[in-house]
Amino acid sequence: MKTGIIGASGYSGETLVRLLAKHPQAQLSVVTSRKLAGTPLSTVIPYLRGVMDELTFTDSKVEELIESDVDVFFLALPHGVSTEFAVPLVNAGKTVIDLSADFRLYSAALYKEYYGHEHPCPEWLTKAPYLIPELMQNAEWMQRKLIACAGCYPTSILTPLVPLLRAGLLDARGIVISSCSGVSGGGKKADEYYGYSERTQSMVAYAAPKHRHLSEIEEQLSFAHGGNVTVQFLPHLAPMRAGIESTIVAKANGTLDQLYAAWNAQYGDKPFVSVLPSKTFPDTKYVVGSNRVDISAVYDERTGNFVINSAIDNLIKGASGQAIQIMNLMHGFDEKAGLI
Repeated sequence: MKTGIIGASGYSGETLVRLLAKHPQAQLSVVTSRKLAGTPLSTVIPYLRGVMDELTFTDSKVEELIESDVDVFFLALPHGVSTEFAVPLVNAGKTVIDLSADFRLYSAALYKEYYGHEHPCPEWLTKAPYLIPELMQNAEWMQRKLIACAGCYPTSILTPLVPLLRAGLLDARGIVISSCSGVSGGGKKADEYYGYSERTQSMVAYAAPKHRHLSEIEEQLSFAHGGNVTVQFLPHLAPMRAGIESTIVAKANGTLDQLYAAWNAQYGDKPFVSVLPSKTFPDTKYVVGSNRVDISAVYDERTGNFVINSAIDNLIKGASGQAIQIMNLMHGFDEKAGLI
């Protein structure tokens, strides 16, 4: 099956290239970048020397992409740009898996609140399923042509929380989430703030109290709970290249055994979610490079809280790997194809 990546020069795009290069059933045939058009892919991503020497970056012209024989396009574009490509490609019969935030929210009002402008095509917001595959309750989404991949922070947060809210095992009020991300979460850009000398040996909170990912976190948690959920979300930059660790504190409405029973019922047959024993805390060094989410929990008798931990690779399960997992499921491939 032929695939294409629109915006292949950033971290998520590069990760998609590396994963698709080894995919047994997908052929990467188009990679686009306006600033790198005409440049051999292996020059920009030396990892591919001798593997994809024939592939060259092309310009991102929608008309030419529509006419291509690509079956599935991955959009690895900055927020606010994906709509320019997604809608015409879908209308032309292509499948589009979008890694940006352009279609992650179902509410146009919420989009305007968090992104500061009207959504350019609000009628499409309810047409694009918001997707963490392990949390979908039916297979209807597989028939859609436009898919909105969940963000990296939300994947680390929704994976442990959604089954517990559906089961009524958490008090939906007063949930506090502290997440630490590797610097690659800020994207590939020349910015002093993200430079080695600034970030090494340094930990810093940022974008509190309304990081943009908060919008999709609260919207999806509210769907799971069946009522409004407001959380305190505190993101941090950590001195590492990749990975996210999230620590979640929530008032318990059940026992630790019930919590683990809910997780095991949801994830027992899911290859990319590992439910770790209580007091075995997820560690980013064991998930970076994989498409896996590790989760665990403890119960604090002093406070009556569950303390829940998760870890993911922000560029793989939080972006490109999850997108390929979605493609695998949509097209009947082994869910693990091209992934570990």
